[in-house]
Amino acid sequence: MGVKKGDTIKVHYVGKFENGEVFDSSIGKEPLEFVVGNNQVIPGFEEGVIGMEIGEKKTINVPFEKAYGPIREELIFPVDKSRLPEGISIGEYLEVHQPDGNNFVVRVSDIKEETVFLDANHPLAGKNLIFEVELISIE
Repeated sequence: MGVKKGDTIKVHYVGKFENGEVFDSSIGKEPLEFVVGNNQVIPGFEEGVIGMEIGEKKTINVPFEKAYGPIREELIFPVDKSRLPEGISIGEYLEVHQPDGNNFVVRVSDIKEETVFLDANHPLAGKNLIFEVELISIE
């Protein structure tokens, strides 16, 4: 019958970018376990496992729209360089503390003379993803 919504499944996976670079993997670790239909994983991954049988291996191509969405320009914002730690570099991640007590992680996307641009988009936003998946179990 294969995987359907409501099933708890375990999968091993290797996540890659379109250029073949691996960004995440469960190989050598416990398999990923989730309930299909509970939005615990990205929509394209969840859709891709529907119908799989135990032991089946499959490549799932997930467009960015069904992964972490597009890069949202409004989530890239300037900050006065003097408000940040010295020696920061492009690509570095920082934790930002908001007045309301919430914290979030941003990536330094650009550094100008007096201004640093911080990017609050998910690191995988705007990227098409490829997953090599093996279904281990269905409960």
